[in-house]
Amino acid sequence: MKHIKLAFMGFGNVGKALARLFLEKQLELAENYQITFSINGVATSRHGVAIDPDGIDPSRIIQVTDFKSLNTQGNLNDPIDFIRKCKADVLFENTPVNYDTGQPAVDHLRAALESGMHAITANKGPVVHAYRELSDLAHRNQRKFFFESTVMDGAPIFSLFRETLPGSKLLSFRGILNSTTNMILSLMELGRTFDEAVKQCQKIGIAETDPSGDIDGWDAAVKIAALSTVLMDIPLKPAQVKRQGIRNITMQAVTDALKDGKRWKLVCSARRTDQGVDARVTPEIVDMNSPFYSVSGTTSIVQFETDVLKSLSIVEADPGPNTTAYGLFADFLNAVKDN
Repeated sequence: MKHIKLAFMGFGNVGKALARLFLEKQLELAENYQITFSINGVATSRHGVAIDPDGIDPSRIIQVTDFKSLNTQGNLNDPIDFIRKCKADVLFENTPVNYDTGQPAVDHLRAALESGMHAITANKGPVVHAYRELSDLAHRNQRKFFFESTVMDGAPIFSLFRETLPGSKLLSFRGILNSTTNMILSLMELGRTFDEAVKQCQKIGIAETDPSGDIDGWDAAVKIAALSTVLMDIPLKPAQVKRQGIRNITMQAVTDALKDGKRWKLVCSARRTDQGVDARVTPEIVDMNSPFYSVSGTTSIVQFETDVLKSLSIVEADPGPNTTAYGLFADFLNAVKDN
């Protein structure tokens, strides 16, 4: 039986969902994978930090609001200090994304790998801004840097190419990759104004207090950059993606499209060129013949074109914290299975 010590950097809805998933899968992990686990540390920006080498009860972590009450290791100076002292085997890094630099998540993941941990994240920033550095560091330390949940929650995209499509070359992809904008447009089709649709998305927890990252296309752009950087091996920053959000799509435009049997969608795309890659986020009108037409609400889709497979599509219906948590859990199993 193999015992794995876990640490969580960031513990919002996804972190809690992941802790619950570990509890639900505890018996299965032992029986099918000969793995037991303990949670040795949790660090948050608002609710304190806790380290306990003997392990913290996962059910307590889910319920507690002040992690300092669970800490047995004295004062912890900063996140890097936490990572080095928690003595974990795997770090789950789930802090908020920074589109411009990927920090501080890049530093967190670097410190984890340097400390001999597998580094797993749902944060898109480090993939875009430090993929090669962190991958090389992981290789040198015989660890894994995995990030399945960064683009389509629990849907297998990166592992699909890594594990099951050897020798294929990705030529292009197109998709609907931002759930919030897709939900806003769906609500506008039902008669909500743009502002009403945004408020509804904030109410159900899929839009931030400042929704500009979604509605101005930044979230979609960073996902395109991540896919290009990893799957096409063409490094791309979000600022290099031609970007137009949905702010200027009016109720009249949505209504007119519906009358013609069409719909507005915020479409992400990238295609290899002789110069590198042509990448863009742009609102498009799609008709009933498009596979994007029926993708409504928070559902996402991506279509890949490779040199050996003309078209391969993945659809993920109604993702949420639980599906994102599963992507992290799957990365965990893939990271530790061969150690």
